[in-house]
Amino acid sequence: MSRIGKKPIPFPTGTTVTVAGPLVTVQGPKGKLECLLHPSVSAAVVDGVVNITVRDAADHKQAALWGLYRSLITNLVSGVNAGYSKQLEISGVGFKAAVSGQVLTLNVGFSHPVAYAIAPGVSVTVDKNVLTVSGADKEKVGQTAAEIRDVAPAEPYKGKGIKYVGEVIRRKSGKLATKTE
Repeated sequence: MSRIGKKPIPFPTGTTVTVAGPLVTVQGPKGKLECLLHPSVSAAVVDGVVNITVRDAADHKQAALWGLYRSLITNLVSGVNAGYSKQLEISGVGFKAAVSGQVLTLNVGFSHPVAYAIAPGVSVTVDKNVLTVSGADKEKVGQTAAEIRDVAPAEPYKGKGIKYVGEVIRRKSGKLATKTE
């Protein structure tokens, strides 16, 4: 039995959840998101909550899927209502970023600027040296932030590069002068 899967998923007024066979559609103020269920998992909307069930609760694989899909649908509900965001920090002399349309241009120490195409449904804003990646889909927001960070991850010697706000980069001392006699 899955403790997480058994919990019903409440959704606020103004949000509609529809289940059409294996497809769960959630629509709210921030947009519309969909999730395709595994064949052994089913969902039902009853009295303003979504209930997730599996065919055989004693099967460990189905119990894992039960909790997984409950969490995925919870993320859809909170995404269309509040949305998700991640913040990245650019540090380094001359390192900067600019957004024009759906293209993020990064100047991060290479001989050329790096152009990153922003996925649909995700928005990126730049405020000095902080990039904010936001959107309704938690997976797309996290993937976009990770791909932007992978352009130039912060290095351990001087800390130059792109890192998440609040991320701690373990610093290395570098070369030490040794005394020879």
